Amino acid sequence: MKRRTTAEAVVDTLVGHGIDTLYALPGVHNDFLFDAIAQSDGRMRALHPRHEQTSAYMALGAALVTGRPQVCAMVPGPGVLNASAALLTAYGMGAPVLALAGQIPTDAMDKGWGHLHEIPDQLGLLRHFTKYAARIPAAAEAPAMVAEAIRQALGGRMRPVALECAIDTWGRPGMSADAAPLPISRPAVDGVSIAAAAALLAGAKRPIIVAGGGAIDAAPELLALAERLGAPVLTYRRGRGVLPTIHPLAVSLPVGHRLWQHADVVLGVGSRLHFAQSNWGTDAGLKIIRLDIDAEEHNRFRRPDVAIHAHAQDGVAALLAELGPGTALSRPDVAAAQAWFVERLARQEPQMGYLRAIRAALPENGVVVEDVTQVGFVGRLAFEVATPRRYISPGYQDNLGWGYGAALGVQAALPGRAVVAISGDGGFMYQAGELATAMRHKLPVIAVVFDDGAFGNVKRIQAERFGNRQIAADLHNPDFHAFARSFGMNAWVAHNPAELQSALHAALATGEPGLVQVKVGEMPSPWDMLALPRVRGFDEAWRPALP
Repeated sequence: MKRRTTAEAVVDTLVGHGIDTLYALPGVHNDFLFDAIAQSDGRMRALHPRHEQTSAYMALGAALVTGRPQVCAMVPGPGVLNASAALLTAYGMGAPVLALAGQIPTDAMDKGWGHLHEIPDQLGLLRHFTKYAARIPAAAEAPAMVAEAIRQALGGRMRPVALECAIDTWGRPGMSADAAPLPISRPAVDGVSIAAAAALLAGAKRPIIVAGGGAIDAAPELLALAERLGAPVLTYRRGRGVLPTIHPLAVSLPVGHRLWQHADVVLGVGSRLHFAQSNWGTDAGLKIIRLDIDAEEHNRFRRPDVAIHAHAQDGVAALLAELGPGTALSRPDVAAAQAWFVERLARQEPQMGYLRAIRAALPENGVVVEDVTQVGFVGRLAFEVATPRRYISPGYQDNLGWGYGAALGVQAALPGRAVVAISGDGGFMYQAGELATAMRHKLPVIAVVFDDGAFGNVKRIQAERFGNRQIAADLHNPDFHAFARSFGMNAWVAHNPAELQSALHAALATGEPGLVQVKVGEMPSPWDMLALPRVRGFDEAWRPALP
């Protein structure tokens, strides 16, 4: 037992769990938390950006690229709301982020007295976009509550968690015992389900594997299974790199769509299978196997033919063992669909040219963080990725402006690694002030800003669907080159892919933060490759399972 403040107990426990960074802005409600870090003898550092949303985005980027828990903090009320978009994105992407939320004095909570930053039922609010949320009442309970929050974040389906602590609780001393990391259990693999799934896969003539964010820690096993079955592996966003994207069996969303209409067995691994089941359609000729650590996912959209409740790595390894050695069938349909996709991408210029330039300049182990932008829409389909966690995309929230802050977190978690953030001018301005954070903390992210003076996707939609009635789409931008230079940052201007590649080589060679402004015009739409039509009909098996 040790006598220490609640804040000191929390910091000690975080350090004991291997966490050495807090992403946060200081504020009066959390003063004792920051003081505990200041007195931690260098065991923990505080990286302070210029906005609470960036604090949470940095923690999110660090969690996505490492798979390890990351911590952010914010003051109550406005601070929590500022961070909420990032926590919601972490929830959608399965990222283990721990949010430490300050709170008003204990005796005033939910009284409506008008305390600084007061918000009704803050803990209830946090529970809407976290897996687990609780209030720390005193120092004695703090270590065990931190350990439990981290266990919740990492156990089962990874998701963000939150702990709330009142302003008068952080600094109150008390006796507390250290809490070691709690074991993270995995569900036992059900041999009956594995046998049933293996039988379906062994008899399939045109199987497909769909691998989502829950599959990224099972990359070697998935590669072996795909090659054993001759099954293409469809990945999109979070799953990119589960198979090297240059592998003949690695297919992107449009290729998977073409193969879906003739598939006979689909194995979904750590994937919601949302696009495929709800948009592309299913019928009686399609057998579906769901392998997911979250049992609630199994019956979404339609009942699967086989449900396997397991960690992806364990479940795929068990399928391989059950199938045993064998010879994969030849799949000319996959080669034909891949050839079609190459031909289709040839029309997607200049986006593909810019993506090739980024790939050529970036080391193989470098990381790209994609904001919501015209180049990013194509990148999530076609950027070459060799391993998981090297192409970071915002998932189904697809929230504009998340990218630069997330990239700063990636860089903080992977010092010495090359990190490039690609944004449009619209999205970049959400966090443009964080160039100061990159310089202050020496985070050498290279921001690539594609500047067309508009919300380009919005403008195209208005032109194509609303008779070219333009509203709220055009933007007034700074001179991004001069803007970056005003922070003391290196900056370049590019007008084409060759100039971008040259600028990136120069920027990465400095080992310092940098920005490349890429002046672009209107780009061709990629939406025929993203908003894909139904290719199969419904049947009775589609109906959701009864409770």
